[in-house]
Amino acid sequence: MNTATKTAKQTKKRIGNDDYSLRRVPQEARYGFGSMLLQWLAQSGSLSQFVLGATLGVGMRFSDAFWAFTLGAVILEAVIFLIGLAGQREGLTMTMLTRFTGFGRNGSALVSLVIAISLVGWFGVQNGIFGKSMHALVGGPPWLWCAVSGVVLTLLVIYGFKYMMWLAKIAVPLFFGLVAWSVISTLSDHSVGALMSAAPTATAITIPAAATIIAGGYMTGAVVAPDMTRFNRKGWHVLLQSSASIVLSEYIVGMTGVLLGHLVGSSDVTHIVLSTSGFVGLIVVVLATAKINDWNLYGSSLGVVNFVRTVFGRPLHRGVVTLVIGFAGTVLSAIGFLQHFTAFLSVLGVAIPPVGGIIVAEYFLVRRLSTPLRETRADGRVPATMPVWVPATLAVWAAAFCVGKFVHWGIPALNSLLTAAILYTVLGLAGLIRPVGSVDLEEVGR
Repeated sequence: MNTATKTAKQTKKRIGNDDYSLRRVPQEARYGFGSMLLQWLAQSGSLSQFVLGATLGVGMRFSDAFWAFTLGAVILEAVIFLIGLAGQREGLTMTMLTRFTGFGRNGSALVSLVIAISLVGWFGVQNGIFGKSMHALVGGPPWLWCAVSGVVLTLLVIYGFKYMMWLAKIAVPLFFGLVAWSVISTLSDHSVGALMSAAPTATAITIPAAATIIAGGYMTGAVVAPDMTRFNRKGWHVLLQSSASIVLSEYIVGMTGVLLGHLVGSSDVTHIVLSTSGFVGLIVVVLATAKINDWNLYGSSLGVVNFVRTVFGRPLHRGVVTLVIGFAGTVLSAIGFLQHFTAFLSVLGVAIPPVGGIIVAEYFLVRRLSTPLRETRADGRVPATMPVWVPATLAVWAAAFCVGKFVHWGIPALNSLLTAAILYTVLGLAGLIRPVGSVDLEEVGR
């Protein structure tokens, strides 16, 4: 091995943490209930959730918004728990799970590409929103704030889950302390009963339409839950932690947004936050937004690692990948490029929920291709072989995507997920989910 090769490998090892991107997370590297709960709760507090609550607040009565949030919460929790439990049991990322839960090598590569592009795209979009918010708050060019946020988050995510945990420990108490202070200080001078019975001031939103917005907006996050739950020690931890996150997200943050929307008669979250908690409030909410955006970058890095290793056979270190895509996402957000591609990112978002439906159907019901996972779980290995292609799975994925994209009834993301789960289960139990070819994992990488 020449000196240049050795230096390159040493550099890769020094840049951040690979975070078991292509391996099972061993039990000794997993976290206890309290630490993981903080990570889940960090997903509950965001600027976008205030926007959602305020939007519903000006278009619905409080009671209707409550039932809409309840319906959306039940749907999301069911998806998160089932997919997250598979990730917890196997200690694998979502993209690694797909190798053995219906997609095979090549299908897993396609899933990884879709997820990587989607999440890094949304990372850039959210980063752009951060820049505009800071520009409105304290001045300065938006691109500068985009650069600052992008660099900070990239450096954080390079070092992986452990350091992201520290951000959660800061963001969670601050955010929910702010919410409690805002509600008490703002609503204490108003009649909560009157706000709860207030009529909509904008175009009315129906309960099904609101539930569609609530569940559909976070469905991609629900499907990639294994990226987080693989660090859980026990399956029941996943249930309690994700439930706590959903309750806080929908009933505390979301319903608070509804009340504040009724109070100020606006869905402008900047207006709401500034009118209730001022400069400090917006800063803390922006911090909480950053806490969610770090997961966009983290999930994208895991997808890129799996894609490149699967397609090109090259072992990329997750920290190095994070550096590259974080830089790209930051630059694109700073110049406003990604704002023109939100429609494309939304289309990719419709393609991700069916993957979750197929994982659940294979792992819990069909159990045709996922048996090797259970057989190798005890000794911490990844199965030695996997299918090359599974044509029926790709057909199910395509059909479910079309349902989600072109059927304008119900919740599109849920429609596509359920279609995929039902079709895969029927074909699987009928013996029509048949792999084509087999490849040694040594040829792909672990």
